[in-house]
Amino acid sequence: MKSVFSGRTIQVVRDLHPDEQWYLYQQTRQLKEALRNGGDVSRFRLNNPDLGMYLFFMEDSTRTKESFRNAGKFHGVKLNDFDAKNSSFQKKESITDTIKMLVGYSSSSSIFVVRSRIEGVCRWLEGSMAEYAAKIGVPQPAFINAGDGRHEHPTQEFLDEFSFLEQLEWKRDHIHIALVGDLFHGRTVHSKVDGLEVFREVQVDLIAPPELAMPEHYLETMKSKGFELRIFESIDEYLAQDKQAPIWYFTRLQLERMGEKLLNKAERLRRSVTFRRDHLDMVDESLRFYHPLPRHSETPTIPTFLDSLPLNRWDEQSMNGYLTRVIELAMVGGRLGSDYAGSTVRTPEYTDDFIQEATRESSAKPDFKVGIKPVQKGIVIDHIAKGKSPEEIWDQITKIRRTLDLNSMGSHGVFPSFKEGSYKGIISLPEHKMPGEKKMKMLSAISPGVTLNLIEEHEVIEKYRLSTPPRVYRLPGLRCKNEACVSNPDHHEPIFADFIRSGENQFTCHYCETPHLFSEVWRKRVTGRHLNYRYTVSHA
Repeated sequence: MKSVFSGRTIQVVRDLHPDEQWYLYQQTRQLKEALRNGGDVSRFRLNNPDLGMYLFFMEDSTRTKESFRNAGKFHGVKLNDFDAKNSSFQKKESITDTIKMLVGYSSSSSIFVVRSRIEGVCRWLEGSMAEYAAKIGVPQPAFINAGDGRHEHPTQEFLDEFSFLEQLEWKRDHIHIALVGDLFHGRTVHSKVDGLEVFREVQVDLIAPPELAMPEHYLETMKSKGFELRIFESIDEYLAQDKQAPIWYFTRLQLERMGEKLLNKAERLRRSVTFRRDHLDMVDESLRFYHPLPRHSETPTIPTFLDSLPLNRWDEQSMNGYLTRVIELAMVGGRLGSDYAGSTVRTPEYTDDFIQEATRESSAKPDFKVGIKPVQKGIVIDHIAKGKSPEEIWDQITKIRRTLDLNSMGSHGVFPSFKEGSYKGIISLPEHKMPGEKKMKMLSAISPGVTLNLIEEHEVIEKYRLSTPPRVYRLPGLRCKNEACVSNPDHHEPIFADFIRSGENQFTCHYCETPHLFSEVWRKRVTGRHLNYRYTVSHA
């Protein structure tokens, strides 16, 4: 029976269902017990010398890289350490081309462990390399995210949750945890938004100064999952109240990711999240500390005087990284999982239901406004940015005309909508045919809520109302606002921007998961004192 995990990519924690994560932890627990007791561990080993495993680290790492290296040796696979610093990356070769080359070197399956400052790399490679592998006749490669920018670090999260479960004696009913440190830049704490779902009830205390606070969209996600949240600006403030968590998870201040403005405040920020000797009298003896490591050698948030105390659980936590990564490789490599009986992650399906035929009166004539050229035959785009300010409506009209290349004869304007007491925009285009599906999708994405009218002999013969599409991709002018996203043109990868609707007027980047308001997904540039929109045409 084939493993349900074979060839799977782990870009984010939720690429494994909570049931699948629990399976990972149970298998790791059994492996750890077998190793401690000198038992047989052969059932965990891939033992496939033809399987190519690539350590593809474009960012420095010690613990993550070495634990994966030793996990690969445990499995007896063909282990390759890709040296990014001495590769063709120095000649501006793309990640996509490099991975294609390496996939082609494996006659059997392959696993890539990827760390990068660029965010969303594994999600991009998952789709693009699946197509490429099918084309050249090799198995679909698996990709494991070993940390991408300030986005996520799922394999760290798995070893963290395994360590918490050990402390809680494998009880999943409840966890109360304090997250302390740089919660803004720290990808390990971002991964906990999904990783803590393995517990049924979750209380999270967030301890960070406002400059390093957890990003708002992560807070909203935790609230939507039913997590109980409390926010504190310093350890001192946290210890001044009685309801303290028995588990504290520290992160270092990631100075290399901070701008000059925050670096000037580093000393104050560091003090607010650093445990001091005088704090010891204010905490319970059962308290345990965790840290993803490494600590800063000069100014650690967990000082070294704590190393010999019982609250030190970060050392064993670090050792658990090797064990959980052995199991992760066994799962995506197809060795484990044939006995799995829980729920699995389902690939979302997006229904193109954003174009709805609207009710029309067969004898009705278009309601022309003063300044709008009457249309005997053509199309009229109505209800543009209805309810917005005239300035916003004019901006929307400009975007529609430029994006859909509507530079022919016609007229447009902003007019009052007397029934609602608001304003709306109208574009009148004589002799135009109804646009095709691609341009209809572009129009619905640029200006949801518009109506599109096809006119013949001054009568509306077809009328459509366009709503926000569930997915916006492969359209001119789209761009993720996150400069670290793999889809950003500055990284020169052959990628179209791709957004998934995540709420009313809100979209999430498919690759880096940065949230956007609808207006933010379109590429902008400032010229002089005026804001103009620039669109580049991509061929799907």
